Amino acid sequence: MARPPSIDEARLLDLLVPVFREKGFDGTVIGDLTAASGLQRASLYHRFPAGKEQIADTVLTKVGERFLWILEPMRTDSDIARGIAETAGRLSDFYGAGTLSCVLDTMTLAGAPAKVRDHARSLAVTWIDAMTEAAQRAGRQPEDARHAAKEAFLRIEGALVLARVMGDTDAFTEAVALMPSLLMPEQA
Repeated sequence: MARPPSIDEARLLDLLVPVFREKGFDGTVIGDLTAASGLQRASLYHRFPAGKEQIADTVLTKVGERFLWILEPMRTDSDIARGIAETAGRLSDFYGAGTLSCVLDTMTLAGAPAKVRDHARSLAVTWIDAMTEAAQRAGRQPEDARHAAKEAFLRIEGALVLARVMGDTDAFTEAVALMPSLLMPEQA
């Protein structure tokens, strides 16, 4: 009978996400992943036979599941303003109020395989599409809604880069706070 894993997959991924978030794909080595997880190299390769690329892809799948939960209020709340505000709050929590780097950004730095970059890109598209749909539900025309969604995305992602480089999270706090007003049409 096979021995049960010493750590379940959900917990394992929770431990591995921060490694890729901080170091990116190319900067992460198996030793970083073993240190973060407490597993031996052989145990990681047993779970992820294709190595670091498979681990990174699985981590992005985990992040994608979390993003779906983050975006859900904006997509489903009948009060679109409340849904956008709830999503903004969830984004703030996910990024530690701006103290945590964006895994979509760090995973696409130089050296990341095409499969990993494509997976990260699809998550970014999902996020922008959800904001576009919310802006349209709020009354914006399709082209204007897309522009507003990209503006919100750029502000949030740019603020995360600024926070990482400068150590100042104020811009992130402002970007998240502005998200509802960026997506909602101006009232006449």
